Amino acid sequence: MNRAILLILTSTILFPIYGFAEAKPDQINAPFIQNQKLRRTINLGNALEAPSEGDWGLVLKSEYFSIIKKAGFTAVRVPIRWSSHAREDKPYSIDQSFLQRVSWVVDQSIENDLSVVLNMHHYIELCSSPLAHKERFISLWRQIASYFKDAPDSVLFELLNEPNGELKANLWNQLLDECTSVIRKSNPDRTLIIGPSNWNHISTDLDKLTLPDANVILTVHYYEPFHFTHQGAEWVDNSENWLGKEWTGTVDQVSRIESDFVAASEWAKKNGVPVFLGEFGAYSKADKQSRIKWTNSVRHHAEKYNFSWAYWEFGAGFGVYDREKNEWREPLLKALLPSHPSN
Repeated sequence: MNRAILLILTSTILFPIYGFAEAKPDQINAPFIQNQKLRRTINLGNALEAPSEGDWGLVLKSEYFSIIKKAGFTAVRVPIRWSSHAREDKPYSIDQSFLQRVSWVVDQSIENDLSVVLNMHHYIELCSSPLAHKERFISLWRQIASYFKDAPDSVLFELLNEPNGELKANLWNQLLDECTSVIRKSNPDRTLIIGPSNWNHISTDLDKLTLPDANVILTVHYYEPFHFTHQGAEWVDNSENWLGKEWTGTVDQVSRIESDFVAASEWAKKNGVPVFLGEFGAYSKADKQSRIKWTNSVRHHAEKYNFSWAYWEFGAGFGVYDREKNEWREPLLKALLPSHPSN
């Protein structure tokens, strides 16, 4: 087939274009290609997004990456609290030893043929005082982007986990534009992951989101119903009152997932981008069967609408891997990877 015809078919049929008319075809196709590599992702939560690694009981080990790959996952998402490892005054320098630690995570991922999402997690001060921390946020990303500018395209940048609080949609859009411009100076072809304000919820804030360029994947998070997924969570006020809530997969329960994912899918189609379900999970204090049913249903609906997904998380309170026994929690793993040979 003529290459020009193939390119047109790829751009208009496989990866429909709804915006960014001036973008190059490879810029439009890149996020769809990268999102396919994220199709079965697991979050390495409670490690590098703690104030210091180990504070929340989890230190990343090299064997975890081969275990994750062998199970059938295709990528890892790495939540990182960069703001706790950088100067608070200009030039906001990131600690070099911490950069090297993150680089080790990237190297482990590459060695195990896993794509890797590096995000900025728990920048609480930015969400409470956006204007005061805007310059620092952009400076942190300037440094991160420069440090990883020669990394393969399997390394993706997620600009901010769950923007919330005073970081409203209009401010978030402005910050996205400015930060993306800075990142593009050193990483012109790097795929970026961006989600809406209001905690990356599939809500009215999604309609307010404007994307900075074409080489972007939309991310949303899903923890509905929250009183089920976060029952007994120690960091959530009054969550002990929700203990005992079940999720049985009733028509109404499944319809809620369906309607939420349809909304995200339609927005993504309108804006010509793929979708990455960057977090979903049910805390371990929910009953086992409800967790399995909910996880399976959310994963199924994500795949139904061609979303890639990232389960929250590997080996802590939501964990699918039991670090004490050094084994997967098989029923939960099967809810995520039902067709993998090991299952």
